[in-house]
Amino acid sequence: MPFEKSVLVPLNADETFALITQPDRLRRWQVVTARVDLRAGGEYRWTVIPGNSAAGTFTEVEPGRRVVFTWGWEGSADLPPGASTVIITLEPAAGGTMVHLTHEGLTGEQEAGHAEGWTHYLGRLVTAATAGDAGPDEWAVKPVLDPLSSAEATLAICQLVLRGVAEADYHKPTVCTEFDVTQLADHLTGSVTFLGAAAGSGAGAAPGPGPLETRVAAAAQATLEAWHTRGLGGEVKVGPHEMPAGAALGILSVEFLVHAWDFAQATGQRVVVSDEVAEHVLGVARQIISPEVRAGGSFADPIEAGPDAGLLDRLVAFTGRAL
Repeated sequence: MPFEKSVLVPLNADETFALITQPDRLRRWQVVTARVDLRAGGEYRWTVIPGNSAAGTFTEVEPGRRVVFTWGWEGSADLPPGASTVIITLEPAAGGTMVHLTHEGLTGEQEAGHAEGWTHYLGRLVTAATAGDAGPDEWAVKPVLDPLSSAEATLAICQLVLRGVAEADYHKPTVCTEFDVTQLADHLTGSVTFLGAAAGSGAGAAPGPGPLETRVAAAAQATLEAWHTRGLGGEVKVGPHEMPAGAALGILSVEFLVHAWDFAQATGQRVVVSDEVAEHVLGVARQIISPEVRAGGSFADPIEAGPDAGLLDRLVAFTGRAL
């Protein structure tokens, strides 16, 4: 049973095509992370919401006109990667570009679920085309949390803040007094790459000259995909130390959410995070940031947050940051 839906996007066809195929554009409305090899026979992998990743292969690519790709969900027995087909065509129209999506190869039950999903995300596509960014995805704010989905959820939060960092903000000071905004983003990228190496990810390229969000996102995509492949069993080597894999991956959630707060403080933004995610990361931080870790200089002593402080403020204060 195919699902079909059309929306009018207020951009020209080339701009619309970029919005539905390029990772830095997809992150503005549909995905947390995206790996895209945009050619016939090329593969893609999109983490749509934390804990849920779609994958498949492009079968047709006509820039500005049409893209066809197979579709399925990692870990699904009923609709695994490549089990169905998505066809997107673009036609010039008054006021922009008409985007027509057809999803073939679904059962009736699958069609109902994907109809809801595509309606939600095509609406966000129009919002992103109109406003530049669709903002926080309400479907992603309360994921089922484990070390991997928590890392993906906090990455989404951090990326949203970084997309709000203007070039004029790049050298503003941060609460991490040794770093300005750009240096802190490079520090975060290095930490993400380091933790990816623990899961077998390659070293990756050095941070490039692009937007800060793009630099962090590229490192995070490779790292999280390596952790998806490795899994959370056993122990991993992090620097000179062995530690449980889940605990090592938990460091990423603390890094993403706390540094999102740092970037927001430096650039006059606010962090949008659910209580569920903030509480989970606070629990992870309490396990990871031991007195021995503080003694090593990575974190200052905790600060009293006060009885009325929210969960994010409690997390930030626990890491030694003044509110």
